Amino acid sequence: MDGKAWFTVAVIVALGLAIAAAVLFVRVLKTRRLLVDSGIPLRDKALFWVAVIYTVSPADLIPDPVYLDDIGVLLLALRSLQAAAAAARPAKGPDGV
Repeated sequence: MDGKAWFTVAVIVALGLAIAAAVLFVRVLKTRRLLVDSGIPLRDKALFWVAVIYTVSPADLIPDPVYLDDIGVLLLALRSLQAAAAAARPAKGPDGV
């Protein structure tokens, strides 16, 4: 493979990672309604904001053409919020009280 082919592959991989990060970011933002739920611990709510700030901040663990760290932080925040919401739902009872 010549240099142009490697560059094309690198651009495709970078675009794929950027799209994955954007999709995860949107999913995290959609779960923001969980932030007003009193049954979710403050730790999980703070993790949401940390993930959002980390994703949009220019300081990264890995330089921005590679979005693996952003994707990891967003996945962690999303899973944490969803797990906290799932744990809070059974405590409310079957009729929501």
